[in-house]
Amino acid sequence: MSSRRRSRVVYDCMIFLQAAARGGSPSALCLRLAESGIVELCISAAILAEIRDVLSRPRLRAKFPVLTDQLVSQFLSVVEGFSTMFVDVEDKLILARDKKDEPYLNLAVAARAEYLVTRDKDLLDIAHSPDPDCQQIRELYPGLQFTDPVAFIRSIQQHC
Repeated sequence: MSSRRRSRVVYDCMIFLQAAARGGSPSALCLRLAESGIVELCISAAILAEIRDVLSRPRLRAKFPVLTDQLVSQFLSVVEGFSTMFVDVEDKLILARDKKDEPYLNLAVAARAEYLVTRDKDLLDIAHSPDPDCQQIRELYPGLQFTDPVAFIRSIQQHC
């Protein structure tokens, strides 16, 4: 690996869900990029709590039987082990159209992340939406890229 600083990234909850449920998915590859040290994954207690909640939902467990209590605990433990934990993340950004996305935005700001990797349309729309909230986020944090897992993998591969 070069002496260049690793890119800091924030993954939204669906990336973690897809990675846990489908080991061969692009989302799982995103996690492997972090686990291998190619990128620096940033997490917070709020995000870990949401991941645990989502991965424990009966409806999702019925759809993805692999999501057992044991797998979820082990998955979260492994993720915590290779991630950088940010504590006391300030609520600087407000996204009125989807408040559940705010912890990811605020973590990305606190971590000075280069990427927020997501499949969430509200987050992906920030990159080009004329909505005043989105414009303000782009102006305040121009270095933050909103991208889906496949485009993120391509971008990282181009820079390695």
